Amino acid sequence: MDYQYLVTEIENKVALVTINHDPGNKLNTQVYLELTRLMNELEANENVRAIVITGAGREAFVAGAEIEEMVDLDTVGMMNLTQITRVSFSRIENINKPVIAAVNGEARGGGLELALCADLRIASDNAQFSFPEINLGVIPGGGGTQRIQKLVGLGAAKELLYFGEPISAERAYQLNIVNKVVSQDKLLATAKEWAEKLAQKAPVAMRQMKLAVNTGSNVDLETALTIEATAYDGAFATQDRREGMSARLENRKPNYTGK
Repeated sequence: MDYQYLVTEIENKVALVTINHDPGNKLNTQVYLELTRLMNELEANENVRAIVITGAGREAFVAGAEIEEMVDLDTVGMMNLTQITRVSFSRIENINKPVIAAVNGEARGGGLELALCADLRIASDNAQFSFPEINLGVIPGGGGTQRIQKLVGLGAAKELLYFGEPISAERAYQLNIVNKVVSQDKLLATAKEWAEKLAQKAPVAMRQMKLAVNTGSNVDLETALTIEATAYDGAFATQDRREGMSARLENRKPNYTGK
C-alpha cells in the first residue's frame, strides 16, 4: 500500500517507520489514518518482530498537530478527528509487537502523545517535550492527560499540562518519560539495536507480555493477576517455550519461530 507521509524500511525483523511530513512532521487526518493502516500491516507481517517510529529530519519527531486543519472545524468535525486520533494511537499502543519511539528533536502536543503510545522511548540530547495545548485554549485530546500521569505521577503531570512549557531530554529522562538519552548521531542506531534485541525474543511470549502489562495496568490487582496468569498459560503452550527451555538446558542460543 502506498503511503503519502510514512516511509517504512524492514531489516533484521525490525520495521523502521519514519513520519515524513514537512514542516515538523505534524499530525493530520491522513497521517493518523496511515499510521492505523500501517500498524495493521506490520502486525500481520511475520517478518517484523519489533517497530521503531521516528520523524524525518533532525529538528522534530512530531511537532504537534496540524492546526491549519483544526482551526475551522465545528464541534462534530473535531469529534470525528478526535476519534480518528484515538483509534490510531490505541492501535500503536496495543499492537502485539514492541514499539520504540526514537525521538529526534521536538515532541510537541500530539507528538508527545504519540511517543507515549510506544513501549519504550529513546531521545536525542536535543529533544524537547511539551504539552502546549493549554496555551491554545484547549487540552490534549489524544490521551496525553491520561498516559503521562502513569509515567510521571499526578504532580509532575499537572506541571507539564498546566504550564504547557517544554522540558529537555534530560528532564524527560529524570521523569521516566524516556528510557535513554543519546546524541542525535547515535539515536537511530541505538533504537535499532534495542529493536533487534527485542526481535530476537520469543514472539508469542513478547505478545503475551505486552498484553499482560498494558491490560493489567488499567485494572485492579486481582484482575491483573488473572490476566497475567492467562497470558502466561498462552505463552507456556507454545513451541517457543519448549525451544527456549531446551536451549537453556543445552547451553545454546534459542531459535524462536513464533509458534
